[in-house]
Amino acid sequence: MPGRQVPEPYDNLRDHSCLITGKVQERKREEEPAFGILPDIELQGSAFLVWPSPFGSSLMETTELRTQEYLWPSAPDSDSQPLSTLGSFKALPLEIFHIIFKFLSGVLFKRCTLLLPTKERLKFIYKILSEVSCFKFNGCATPMQCLGLQCYGMFLQTLTAGWDEHECHRVYNFLCEMTHLSRKMQTVVSSKPGSARKLELRIRLFCRNVLLDHWIHHNDSTFWLTQILKPWPIVNQARLLYVIFGPVSPQDGQVLWQKMIEGPTDESSLKDLADTIKLLYDSKNKEWTTDDIISLVDELSVIPREWLLENNARLLILSGNHICFTFMASKAVNGRATELARLIVFLALVCEKERYCMDWAVRMMQKVCKVFGTPVERRNFLQNVATEFAYMMMEMLQSFVSGDLGEDNRAFLTLFHLIQAQANFHKEVLCLTMNPFSP
Repeated sequence: MPGRQVPEPYDNLRDHSCLITGKVQERKREEEPAFGILPDIELQGSAFLVWPSPFGSSLMETTELRTQEYLWPSAPDSDSQPLSTLGSFKALPLEIFHIIFKFLSGVLFKRCTLLLPTKERLKFIYKILSEVSCFKFNGCATPMQCLGLQCYGMFLQTLTAGWDEHECHRVYNFLCEMTHLSRKMQTVVSSKPGSARKLELRIRLFCRNVLLDHWIHHNDSTFWLTQILKPWPIVNQARLLYVIFGPVSPQDGQVLWQKMIEGPTDESSLKDLADTIKLLYDSKNKEWTTDDIISLVDELSVIPREWLLENNARLLILSGNHICFTFMASKAVNGRATELARLIVFLALVCEKERYCMDWAVRMMQKVCKVFGTPVERRNFLQNVATEFAYMMMEMLQSFVSGDLGEDNRAFLTLFHLIQAQANFHKEVLCLTMNPFSP
Protein backbone atom coordinates (compact mmCIF):
# COMPACT_ATOMS: atom_id res chain seq x y z
CA MET A 1 0.00 0.00 0.00
CA PRO A 2 1.54 3.34 -0.97
CA GLY A 3 2.67 5.51 1.90
CA ARG A 4 0.77 8.67 2.83
CA GLN A 5 2.01 11.93 4.23
CA VAL A 6 1.84 12.07 8.05
CA PRO A 7 -0.96 14.43 9.21
CA GLU A 8 -0.08 17.74 10.77
CA PRO A 9 -0.13 16.66 14.47
CA TYR A 10 2.39 13.92 13.72
CA ASP A 11 4.57 16.28 11.70
CA ASN A 12 4.77 18.42 14.82
CA LEU A 13 5.74 15.42 16.88
CA ARG A 14 8.39 14.44 14.36
CA ASP A 15 9.77 17.97 14.32
CA HIS A 16 10.21 17.72 18.08
CA SER A 17 12.15 14.48 17.84
CA CYS A 18 15.45 16.36 17.97
CA LEU A 19 14.55 17.32 21.54
CA ILE A 20 14.91 13.69 22.61
CA THR A 21 18.67 13.97 22.22
CA GLY A 22 18.69 17.14 24.31
CA LYS A 23 19.76 19.32 21.37
CA VAL A 24 17.78 22.07 19.73
CA GLN A 25 18.91 22.55 16.17
CA GLU A 26 17.83 24.55 13.17
CA ARG A 27 16.13 22.10 10.84
CA LYS A 28 16.01 22.68 7.11
CA ARG A 29 14.78 19.78 5.07
CA GLU A 30 16.79 20.77 2.03
CA GLU A 31 20.01 20.28 4.03
CA GLU A 32 19.67 16.50 4.06
CA PRO A 33 23.41 15.70 4.50
CA ALA A 34 23.19 16.92 8.11
CA PHE A 35 20.65 14.23 9.02
CA GLY A 36 20.28 10.50 8.77
CA ILE A 37 17.21 9.48 6.74
CA LEU A 38 15.33 6.44 7.92
CA PRO A 39 13.52 4.30 5.34
CA ASP A 40 9.76 4.16 4.88
CA ILE A 41 8.62 2.93 8.33
CA GLU A 42 5.11 1.74 9.18
CA LEU A 43 3.96 2.84 12.64
CA GLN A 44 1.13 0.35 13.04
CA GLY A 45 3.07 -1.66 15.61
CA SER A 46 3.77 1.31 17.82
CA ALA A 47 2.04 1.31 21.21
CA PHE A 48 2.28 5.08 21.23
CA LEU A 49 0.32 6.13 18.17
CA VAL A 50 -1.49 3.45 16.19
CA TRP A 51 -3.12 0.23 17.35
CA PRO A 52 -2.83 -2.93 15.23
CA SER A 53 -6.29 -3.80 13.95
CA PRO A 54 -7.84 -7.16 14.85
CA PHE A 55 -10.04 -6.92 11.74
CA GLY A 56 -7.38 -7.23 9.04
CA SER A 57 -6.07 -4.92 6.36
CA SER A 58 -9.43 -3.58 5.16
CA LEU A 59 -9.94 -1.53 8.35
CA MET A 60 -6.27 -0.70 8.69
CA GLU A 61 -6.45 1.11 5.36
CA THR A 62 -8.41 3.83 7.18
CA THR A 63 -6.26 4.00 10.29
CA GLU A 64 -2.73 3.08 9.26
CA LEU A 65 -0.15 5.85 9.29
CA ARG A 66 3.08 5.67 7.38
CA THR A 67 6.01 8.00 7.11
CA GLN A 68 7.71 8.67 3.82
CA GLU A 69 10.84 9.64 5.62
CA TYR A 70 11.93 10.30 9.17
CA LEU A 71 14.58 12.85 9.94
CA TRP A 72 16.88 12.16 12.86
CA PRO A 73 19.92 14.14 14.01
CA SER A 74 23.11 12.25 13.32
CA ALA A 75 26.68 12.93 12.47
CA PRO A 76 27.24 12.77 8.67
CA ASP A 77 30.28 10.52 8.93
CA SER A 78 29.16 8.27 11.83
CA ASP A 79 28.44 4.57 11.47
CA SER A 80 26.04 4.49 14.44
CA GLN A 81 22.83 2.50 14.18
CA PRO A 82 19.65 4.55 13.64
CA LEU A 83 17.29 4.94 16.58
CA SER A 84 13.74 3.59 16.52
CA THR A 85 11.03 5.80 15.08
CA LEU A 86 9.96 7.32 18.37
CA GLY A 87 12.74 6.25 20.69
CA SER A 88 11.99 4.51 23.98
CA PHE A 89 9.10 5.48 26.28
CA LYS A 90 11.47 7.14 28.73
CA ALA A 91 13.12 9.19 25.99
CA LEU A 92 9.90 10.45 24.42
CA PRO A 93 8.97 13.89 25.80
CA LEU A 94 6.25 13.11 28.35
CA GLU A 95 4.15 16.15 27.55
CA ILE A 96 3.85 15.08 23.89
CA PHE A 97 3.05 11.50 24.80
CA HIS A 98 0.49 12.71 27.35
CA ILE A 99 -1.38 14.72 24.70
CA ILE A 100 -1.29 11.93 22.12
CA PHE A 101 -2.51 9.29 24.53
CA LYS A 102 -5.29 11.49 25.89
CA PHE A 103 -6.79 12.67 22.63
CA LEU A 104 -6.01 9.97 20.10
CA SER A 105 -5.21 6.46 21.22
CA GLY A 106 -8.33 5.75 23.25
CA VAL A 107 -10.70 6.97 20.54
CA LEU A 108 -8.76 5.18 17.80
CA PHE A 109 -8.71 1.92 19.70
CA LYS A 110 -12.42 2.26 20.47
CA ARG A 111 -13.23 2.65 16.78
CA CYS A 112 -10.90 -0.11 15.62
CA THR A 113 -12.41 -2.67 18.01
CA LEU A 114 -16.02 -1.52 17.86
CA LEU A 115 -17.39 -4.89 16.68
CA LEU A 116 -15.43 -7.04 19.11
CA PRO A 117 -16.88 -8.42 22.36
CA THR A 118 -15.78 -6.58 25.49
CA LYS A 119 -13.45 -9.35 26.66
CA GLU A 120 -11.65 -9.47 23.30
CA ARG A 121 -11.25 -5.71 23.29
CA LEU A 122 -9.76 -5.84 26.78
CA LYS A 123 -7.37 -8.62 25.85
CA PHE A 124 -6.24 -6.60 22.89
CA ILE A 125 -5.55 -3.43 24.87
CA TYR A 126 -3.77 -5.34 27.60
CA LYS A 127 -1.54 -7.08 25.06
CA ILE A 128 -0.51 -3.74 23.56
CA LEU A 129 -0.06 -1.82 26.81
CA SER A 130 1.81 -4.63 28.54
CA GLU A 131 4.62 -4.15 26.03
CA VAL A 132 5.45 -0.87 27.78
CA SER A 133 6.85 -1.41 31.28
CA CYS A 134 5.44 1.86 32.62
CA PHE A 135 1.89 0.59 32.05
CA LYS A 136 2.43 -2.49 34.20
CA PHE A 137 1.46 -2.69 37.86
CA ASN A 138 5.06 -3.20 38.97
CA GLY A 139 6.72 -2.10 35.76
CA CYS A 140 8.21 1.34 36.36
CA ALA A 141 11.28 1.66 38.56
CA THR A 142 10.32 5.24 39.52
CA PRO A 143 6.51 5.14 39.88
CA MET A 144 6.24 8.46 41.70
CA GLN A 145 7.70 10.36 38.75
CA CYS A 146 6.20 8.27 35.93
CA LEU A 147 3.15 9.34 33.91
CA GLY A 148 2.51 5.85 32.55
CA LEU A 149 -0.36 4.91 34.87
CA GLN A 150 -1.96 8.33 34.45
CA CYS A 151 -1.99 7.84 30.69
CA TYR A 152 -3.37 4.36 31.23
CA GLY A 153 -6.17 5.87 33.31
CA MET A 154 -7.04 8.48 30.67
CA PHE A 155 -7.08 5.75 28.04
CA LEU A 156 -9.45 3.68 30.18
CA GLN A 157 -11.70 6.70 30.71
CA THR A 158 -11.94 7.29 26.96
CA LEU A 159 -12.47 3.62 26.21
CA THR A 160 -15.31 3.09 28.70
CA ALA A 161 -17.09 6.42 28.13
CA GLY A 162 -20.75 5.62 27.52
CA TRP A 163 -20.49 2.00 28.65
CA ASP A 164 -23.08 0.70 31.10
CA GLU A 165 -22.13 -0.45 34.60
CA HIS A 166 -22.29 -4.12 33.67
CA GLU A 167 -19.61 -3.68 31.01
CA CYS A 168 -17.48 -1.51 33.30
CA HIS A 169 -17.73 -4.18 35.97
CA ARG A 170 -16.27 -6.65 33.47
CA VAL A 171 -13.46 -4.19 32.81
CA TYR A 172 -12.62 -4.05 36.53
CA ASN A 173 -12.71 -7.83 36.85
CA PHE A 174 -10.43 -8.16 33.84
CA LEU A 175 -7.91 -5.69 35.27
CA CYS A 176 -7.97 -7.52 38.61
CA GLU A 177 -7.35 -10.79 36.82
CA MET A 178 -4.47 -9.47 34.74
CA THR A 179 -2.75 -7.52 37.53
CA HIS A 180 -3.65 -9.88 40.42
CA LEU A 181 -4.95 -6.76 42.15
CA SER A 182 -7.26 -8.61 44.55
CA ARG A 183 -4.47 -10.89 45.69
CA LYS A 184 -2.19 -7.92 46.26
CA MET A 185 -4.91 -6.15 48.24
CA GLN A 186 -5.39 -9.29 50.33
CA THR A 187 -1.69 -9.24 51.18
CA VAL A 188 -1.89 -5.61 52.31
CA VAL A 189 -5.06 -5.85 54.40
CA SER A 190 -3.90 -9.03 56.13
CA SER A 191 -0.44 -7.69 56.95
CA LYS A 192 0.65 -5.32 59.66
CA PRO A 193 0.21 -1.72 58.45
CA GLY A 194 3.46 -0.54 56.89
CA SER A 195 5.02 -4.00 56.58
CA ALA A 196 4.46 -4.03 52.80
CA ARG A 197 5.23 -0.40 52.02
CA LYS A 198 6.19 -0.86 48.36
CA LEU A 199 3.07 -2.87 47.65
CA GLU A 200 0.91 -0.29 49.44
CA LEU A 201 2.40 2.41 47.23
CA ARG A 202 1.81 0.38 44.06
CA ILE A 203 -1.82 -0.28 44.99
CA ARG A 204 -2.38 3.39 45.79
CA LEU A 205 -0.87 4.59 42.50
CA PHE A 206 -2.71 2.02 40.40
CA CYS A 207 -6.09 2.67 42.02
CA ARG A 208 -5.74 6.45 41.96
CA ASN A 209 -4.11 6.94 38.55
CA VAL A 210 -5.83 4.19 36.58
CA LEU A 211 -9.24 3.72 38.20
CA LEU A 212 -10.28 6.79 40.21
CA ASP A 213 -8.73 10.18 39.55
CA HIS A 214 -9.74 10.92 35.93
CA TRP A 215 -13.52 10.88 36.19
CA ILE A 216 -15.48 14.10 35.86
CA HIS A 217 -18.82 12.89 37.18
CA HIS A 218 -19.16 11.75 40.78
CA ASN A 219 -21.26 8.75 39.81
CA ASP A 220 -18.37 7.36 37.76
CA SER A 221 -15.92 7.83 40.63
CA THR A 222 -18.36 6.18 43.03
CA PHE A 223 -18.81 3.20 40.72
CA TRP A 224 -15.09 2.42 40.47
CA LEU A 225 -14.51 3.04 44.18
CA THR A 226 -17.36 0.66 44.93
CA GLN A 227 -15.73 -2.02 42.78
CA ILE A 228 -12.55 -1.65 44.82
CA LEU A 229 -14.09 -1.61 48.30
CA LYS A 230 -17.32 -3.59 48.31
CA PRO A 231 -15.86 -7.11 47.89
CA TRP A 232 -14.16 -6.69 51.29
CA PRO A 233 -15.53 -6.68 54.86
CA ILE A 234 -15.85 -3.27 56.51
CA VAL A 235 -12.54 -3.55 58.42
CA ASN A 236 -10.63 -4.20 55.21
CA GLN A 237 -12.55 -1.47 53.41
CA ALA A 238 -11.24 1.01 55.98
CA ARG A 239 -7.69 -0.29 55.55
CA LEU A 240 -7.86 0.05 51.77
CA LEU A 241 -9.40 3.51 52.08
CA TYR A 242 -6.44 4.62 54.19
CA VAL A 243 -3.94 3.05 51.78
CA ILE A 244 -5.49 4.78 48.76
CA PHE A 245 -6.47 8.15 50.26
CA GLY A 246 -4.59 8.50 53.53
CA PRO A 247 -1.60 10.81 54.15
CA VAL A 248 1.70 9.89 52.51
CA SER A 249 5.29 11.02 52.70
CA PRO A 250 6.06 13.74 50.12
CA GLN A 251 9.52 12.26 49.61
CA ASP A 252 8.80 8.63 48.73
CA GLY A 253 5.01 8.36 48.71
CA GLN A 254 4.91 5.83 51.55
CA VAL A 255 1.68 5.67 53.57
CA LEU A 256 2.04 7.44 56.94
CA TRP A 257 0.29 5.00 59.26
CA GLN A 258 1.29 6.77 62.50
CA LYS A 259 0.23 10.23 61.35
CA MET A 260 -3.15 10.17 63.10
CA ILE A 261 -1.76 8.67 66.29
CA GLU A 262 1.41 10.61 67.04
CA GLY A 263 -0.03 14.12 67.11
CA PRO A 264 -2.58 16.58 65.69
CA THR A 265 -2.55 16.68 61.90
CA ASP A 266 -3.59 19.31 59.39
CA GLU A 267 -6.43 19.59 56.91
CA SER A 268 -4.36 18.50 53.91
CA SER A 269 -3.63 15.11 55.49
CA LEU A 270 -7.34 14.34 55.86
CA LYS A 271 -8.89 16.08 52.86
CA ASP A 272 -8.75 13.12 50.47
CA LEU A 273 -10.24 10.77 53.04
CA ALA A 274 -13.01 13.25 53.89
CA ASP A 275 -13.81 13.92 50.21
CA THR A 276 -14.06 10.18 49.55
CA ILE A 277 -16.40 9.64 52.50
CA LYS A 278 -18.59 12.51 51.27
CA LEU A 279 -18.55 11.04 47.77
CA LEU A 280 -19.88 7.71 49.02
CA TYR A 281 -22.44 9.33 51.33
CA ASP A 282 -23.81 11.67 48.65
CA SER A 283 -23.93 9.05 45.90
CA LYS A 284 -27.12 7.56 44.51
CA ASN A 285 -25.51 4.13 44.71
CA LYS A 286 -27.79 1.80 46.66
CA GLU A 287 -24.84 -0.33 47.68
CA TRP A 288 -23.81 2.32 50.23
CA THR A 289 -26.24 2.89 53.09
CA THR A 290 -25.88 5.48 55.84
CA ASP A 291 -24.97 2.72 58.27
CA ASP A 292 -22.22 1.57 55.90
CA ILE A 293 -20.67 5.03 55.83
CA ILE A 294 -20.83 5.50 59.61
CA SER A 295 -19.30 2.06 60.17
CA LEU A 296 -16.55 2.92 57.68
CA VAL A 297 -15.73 6.17 59.51
CA ASP A 298 -15.76 4.33 62.83
CA GLU A 299 -13.35 1.66 61.58
CA LEU A 300 -11.16 4.24 59.89
CA SER A 301 -10.63 6.11 63.15
CA VAL A 302 -8.92 3.12 64.77
CA ILE A 303 -6.45 2.33 61.97
CA PRO A 304 -3.80 1.25 62.81
CA ARG A 305 -4.78 2.16 66.38
CA GLU A 306 -7.21 4.63 67.89
CA TRP A 307 -6.68 8.12 66.48
CA LEU A 308 -6.23 11.23 68.56
CA LEU A 309 -9.73 12.62 69.07
CA GLU A 310 -8.63 15.93 67.59
CA ASN A 311 -7.85 14.19 64.28
CA ASN A 312 -11.13 12.32 64.44
CA ALA A 313 -12.99 15.59 65.00
CA ARG A 314 -11.15 17.21 62.10
CA LEU A 315 -12.16 14.36 59.77
CA LEU A 316 -15.81 14.72 60.79
CA ILE A 317 -15.77 18.48 60.19
CA LEU A 318 -14.22 18.03 56.75
CA SER A 319 -16.73 15.28 55.91
CA GLY A 320 -19.63 17.72 56.19
CA ASN A 321 -22.64 18.38 58.41
CA HIS A 322 -24.68 15.32 57.53
CA ILE A 323 -21.94 12.78 58.17
CA CYS A 324 -20.78 14.58 61.31
CA PHE A 325 -24.27 14.68 62.80
CA THR A 326 -25.13 11.10 61.83
CA PHE A 327 -21.88 9.81 63.30
CA MET A 328 -22.47 11.64 66.57
CA ALA A 329 -26.15 10.75 66.72
CA SER A 330 -25.24 7.06 66.45
CA LYS A 331 -23.10 7.44 69.57
CA ALA A 332 -25.98 9.11 71.39
CA VAL A 333 -28.36 6.31 70.45
CA ASN A 334 -25.86 3.69 71.57
CA GLY A 335 -25.44 5.27 75.01
CA ARG A 336 -21.90 6.58 74.50
CA ALA A 337 -22.66 10.01 76.00
CA THR A 338 -19.29 10.53 77.70
CA GLU A 339 -17.36 9.74 74.53
CA LEU A 340 -19.70 12.02 72.61
CA ALA A 341 -19.17 14.89 75.07
CA ARG A 342 -15.40 14.60 74.67
CA LEU A 343 -15.80 14.67 70.90
CA ILE A 344 -17.81 17.90 71.19
CA VAL A 345 -14.88 19.47 73.06
CA PHE A 346 -12.49 18.53 70.25
CA LEU A 347 -14.88 19.85 67.62
CA ALA A 348 -14.72 23.18 69.47
CA LEU A 349 -10.92 22.95 69.68
CA VAL A 350 -10.55 22.36 65.93
CA CYS A 351 -12.95 25.24 65.21
CA GLU A 352 -10.80 27.50 67.37
CA LYS A 353 -7.51 26.37 65.81
CA GLU A 354 -8.77 26.69 62.23
CA ARG A 355 -10.87 29.78 62.94
CA TYR A 356 -14.07 28.06 61.91
CA CYS A 357 -17.31 29.56 63.18
CA MET A 358 -17.80 28.39 66.78
CA ASP A 359 -21.53 28.83 66.30
CA TRP A 360 -21.40 25.70 64.11
CA ALA A 361 -20.04 23.54 66.96
CA VAL A 362 -22.69 24.83 69.39
CA ARG A 363 -25.53 24.21 66.96
CA MET A 364 -24.20 20.73 66.24
CA MET A 365 -24.26 20.02 69.97
CA GLN A 366 -27.80 21.37 70.18
CA LYS A 367 -28.91 19.15 67.31
CA VAL A 368 -27.28 16.05 68.82
CA CYS A 369 -28.78 16.86 72.21
CA LYS A 370 -32.26 16.39 70.74
CA VAL A 371 -31.42 12.78 69.92
CA PHE A 372 -31.50 11.87 73.61
CA GLY A 373 -34.95 10.67 74.58
CA THR A 374 -35.49 12.35 77.95
CA PRO A 375 -34.71 15.71 79.58
CA VAL A 376 -32.55 13.91 82.14
CA GLU A 377 -30.38 12.37 79.42
CA ARG A 378 -30.00 15.73 77.70
CA ARG A 379 -29.05 17.46 80.95
CA ASN A 380 -26.50 14.76 81.76
CA PHE A 381 -25.01 15.10 78.29
CA LEU A 382 -24.59 18.86 78.63
CA GLN A 383 -23.05 18.37 82.05
CA ASN A 384 -20.60 15.90 80.51
CA VAL A 385 -19.56 18.48 77.93
CA ALA A 386 -18.74 21.04 80.63
CA THR A 387 -16.91 18.40 82.67
CA GLU A 388 -14.80 17.32 79.68
CA PHE A 389 -13.69 20.91 79.03
CA ALA A 390 -12.51 21.19 82.62
CA TYR A 391 -10.94 17.74 82.70
CA MET A 392 -8.90 18.33 79.53
CA MET A 393 -7.52 21.64 80.81
CA MET A 394 -6.59 20.15 84.17
CA GLU A 395 -4.92 17.23 82.44
CA MET A 396 -2.78 19.50 80.29
CA LEU A 397 -1.91 21.80 83.19
CA GLN A 398 -0.77 18.84 85.28
CA SER A 399 1.49 17.73 82.43
CA PHE A 400 3.09 21.17 82.36
CA VAL A 401 3.57 21.25 86.13
CA SER A 402 5.11 17.78 86.22
CA GLY A 403 7.39 18.59 83.30
CA ASP A 404 6.17 15.66 81.19
CA LEU A 405 5.85 17.87 78.12
CA GLY A 406 9.35 19.31 78.41
CA GLU A 407 9.74 22.28 76.09
CA ASP A 408 7.07 21.20 73.64
CA ASN A 409 5.68 24.50 72.39
CA ARG A 410 2.90 22.74 70.48
CA ALA A 411 1.39 21.43 73.71
CA PHE A 412 1.42 24.94 75.21
CA LEU A 413 -0.23 26.29 72.06
CA THR A 414 -2.89 23.56 72.26
CA LEU A 415 -3.63 24.57 75.86
CA PHE A 416 -3.97 28.18 74.76
CA HIS A 417 -6.38 27.18 71.97
CA LEU A 418 -8.36 24.99 74.37
CA ILE A 419 -8.87 27.87 76.80
CA GLN A 420 -9.94 30.12 73.95
CA ALA A 421 -12.22 27.40 72.59
CA GLN A 422 -13.97 27.01 75.92
CA ALA A 423 -14.51 30.76 76.24
CA ASN A 424 -15.87 31.17 72.70
CA PHE A 425 -17.96 28.00 72.95
CA HIS A 426 -19.68 29.17 76.13
CA LYS A 427 -20.17 32.63 74.64
CA GLU A 428 -22.06 31.09 71.72
CA VAL A 429 -24.10 28.95 74.13
CA LEU A 430 -25.13 32.09 76.05
CA CYS A 431 -26.02 33.88 72.82
CA LEU A 432 -28.12 30.91 71.75
CA THR A 433 -29.83 30.81 75.14
CA MET A 434 -30.63 34.54 75.14
CA ASN A 435 -31.68 34.64 71.50
CA PRO A 436 -35.42 34.05 72.12
CA PHE A 437 -35.46 37.18 74.34
CA SER A 438 -33.67 39.35 71.78
CA PRO A 439 -35.74 42.24 70.40
